[in-house]
Amino acid sequence: MPKNYRLAKVSSLLKKEITLILQNELDNDLIRDHFVNISKIDLSGDLQHCKIYITSTAQEKVRKEIVVNLNTAKSSIRHSLGKRIEIRRVPEIIFKDDVVLDKGLSVLKLLDELKNKNQNNNFEEKDANS
Repeated sequence: MPKNYRLAKVSSLLKKEITLILQNELDNDLIRDHFVNISKIDLSGDLQHCKIYITSTAQEKVRKEIVVNLNTAKSSIRHSLGKRIEIRRVPEIIFKDDVVLDKGLSVLKLLDELKNKNQNNNFEEKDANS
């Protein structure tokens, strides 16, 4: 969460409105067929630039294609934002794939593998001692 109250408020508003635009106004089958969620918004201090991180249930290759499609449609999304919210200047937007979730899942998977390996080693040691 940004430290500045105004940044936090504008970020929250942008997230809400862009989510509605993606769900209702954007005519892109790839985006409609896959669940696309905005995970994070990085808004510059001067409210001029906005990075929007998205997550999706799709495979990595399809997610990259979704990001490309969103960046292609960013001018129409920005135009719709201008109609929906009262702000002096709608920030320039860029969409990015949020890979933090994937990295977290891979770390959890590695931890589970280590735990299972450790349990198997302990079980084999008990069998050898018996």
